[in-house]
Amino acid sequence: MKRRDFFTQTSLTGLAAGLPLSLRMIENVFSEHRSLLKPPRLRAGATVALIAPASPFTEEKWLKARQNFELLGFKIKEGQHLHAQRGYLAGTDEQRLSDLHGAFEDPDVDAVWCIRGGYGCTRLLPQIDFERIRKNPKPFIGYSDVTALHLAIQRRTGLVTFHGPVAAADFPENTLQHFRAALMEPMANYEIKTPSTLTELPGDEFRPFAIAPGKARGKLTGGNLSLLAALTGTSFSPVFKNKIVFLEDVGEQPYRIDRILTQLLQATDLSAAAAIALGVFLDCQPKPSSLSLTLEDMLRDRLGGLGIPVIYGLPFGHVAHQATFPYNVEAELNVSDGTLTLLEAGVN
Repeated sequence: MKRRDFFTQTSLTGLAAGLPLSLRMIENVFSEHRSLLKPPRLRAGATVALIAPASPFTEEKWLKARQNFELLGFKIKEGQHLHAQRGYLAGTDEQRLSDLHGAFEDPDVDAVWCIRGGYGCTRLLPQIDFERIRKNPKPFIGYSDVTALHLAIQRRTGLVTFHGPVAAADFPENTLQHFRAALMEPMANYEIKTPSTLTELPGDEFRPFAIAPGKARGKLTGGNLSLLAALTGTSFSPVFKNKIVFLEDVGEQPYRIDRILTQLLQATDLSAAAAIALGVFLDCQPKPSSLSLTLEDMLRDRLGGLGIPVIYGLPFGHVAHQATFPYNVEAELNVSDGTLTLLEAGVN
């Protein structure tokens, strides 16, 4: 892009004229213009690095991750510091960062998979060498606290990463199907649908409902709601305008989710999104006898008046039945059909 065109397209004429502009704003504008970088697809027999960039894990979770690797036909390569622990962190920041960098740089590793979320990923963001990651594009997989890494990597490198089950998660058949469709057998126009049978709806929190009707297209971004709030005001916070934003959270009372949504609506361009796709907000109903709006009433109150399509109950979140979403690929949300369609593959 020519320098003159860049200033015109980004409305940074003030910068061209020598007017003061924060480095953070400049950085954000440049990161929004990074070209999309798709990693190679995963195949049976692939070697996948297992890392713990956030919280430590139990032996049970470690065994579960190994079983999942076997189920999918992957070879496992553990990060050097995978079993480290420092209180509520899976080792020091330096150890966790070293495993992240090492996994991307290792020529024998085909993908990088987080064993769990928890807390700790945001601590790593200022120290990540994004150029190492950009030069070694690989599928990167996880959710929850891993949201911070997804958004930072996408903004700074353009690499498509994957919001999907952590390595130690359960893999019921539909989760396995979504994972393979996103990473191993990619296809365009792949449809993810809200559940409709009683066996897929174990509780009220799983019941899908339309908040605002409509259909919209846009690139995918989002993740865990609490992490999006934690990134607000930093250079890693995503741009929501004209995008389909997917959101989920766990273990938060309706007033706390209200607080986070209010913060995002006031501090970011969330209201300018093309559409909002909500997953399953597990354990987020009000406590018995508390003075509270229901989860549904609160979501309708905060998101129903934005003038964009909004739906609740797509299969993702802190639940076993979980779709895998490639960040920054084109998608379409259709509220009346209860579908989110991936219009392009996230891997080559």
